[in-house]
Amino acid sequence: MTTATSTPPVELARSLADELIRPAAEQVDRTVVPRAHLDAWGAAGLLGLAGPTAYGGAGAPPHVVREVTEVLAGACGATWFVATQHAMPLATVAASKNETLKERLLRGMCTGSVLSGVAVAQLRRPGTPAVTAMRTETGWRFDGHVGWMTSWGICDVFLLGAVSPDGDVVLAMVPARDGEGLTASAPMELAAMQATVTVTLDLSGYVVADADVASVVPLADWLAVDAAKTANPSPHTFGLQREIVRRLAETASTRDDGTAAALAQQLGREGERLRRVAYTLIDDVPAMEQVEDRLSVRAASLELVVRTATSLIAATGGSAMAAGAAPQRLMREAVFHLVQAQTAPIREATLQLLREAS
Repeated sequence: MTTATSTPPVELARSLADELIRPAAEQVDRTVVPRAHLDAWGAAGLLGLAGPTAYGGAGAPPHVVREVTEVLAGACGATWFVATQHAMPLATVAASKNETLKERLLRGMCTGSVLSGVAVAQLRRPGTPAVTAMRTETGWRFDGHVGWMTSWGICDVFLLGAVSPDGDVVLAMVPARDGEGLTASAPMELAAMQATVTVTLDLSGYVVADADVASVVPLADWLAVDAAKTANPSPHTFGLQREIVRRLAETASTRDDGTAAALAQQLGREGERLRRVAYTLIDDVPAMEQVEDRLSVRAASLELVVRTATSLIAATGGSAMAAGAAPQRLMREAVFHLVQAQTAPIREATLQLLREAS
């Protein structure tokens, strides 16, 4: 699997991470993810790795997409989090039966010239829908409140999800800008991922044309597919854990600290074991099967990445707490992974693991 440059995607990702993304990570963490970094990632074919080749995507197999995700998540969490928003909209448009929408957006999304965000987390919440979609003569009217929308002011378009009175999920690709019934808040103040420009959205009579609707599916079906996906351990967690292990080993070597070195080896082995189990479940077991096993491995990977980050802080000492220090950034990113795409089953599995360990 290679890109148009004939360089394997994972090698391209590592090169970009080493030369551009990782050296800027501390500066990015305290500012805003540069669109230029995402454009470079897209120009290398890495934003459209999973996209169809007919539209300029790479059609890469899942293991390649996972490895590239690991590289970016380890290099800079904020850049990864903005880039990862692009995956669901790309997959949704690629699978859409709306050929007009596909012809208008998909090539740009595959090549990276069109960057997309996503606003669907509200669909996972039980109870009264946070965002509703009412049918009109030529499309849908959206009303309600989106509690989490990342990459505002960075992305060009975003995938907006709402629930209709008939219990269907309406997914539409809309411009990422204020106006005509859509109002974004000021950026949230976050302990981690502040650089991703995450906002809330208020929708009041926001009209979306049929030409912008990617799909209309039963809510129960959408939730079932989403639950199967989110139960899986995440490549970004393994990528971050691997990066922290690498830095812990470097710190141990610099300080000639045998205990820290042994700990780095132990944590590295633990991470690789979990990674193998996780990817075996994803690759070899049908998506709706062994859900409890998937949740257990995801919880274990989340606990491990936080524990690994704690080890790096302890090995580094007081300098780890400097505002521009990598260890404290990595620790905050590790904690963020605990709540990213969190569902009730993931929360229960994580808490149960922590309870058993206490």
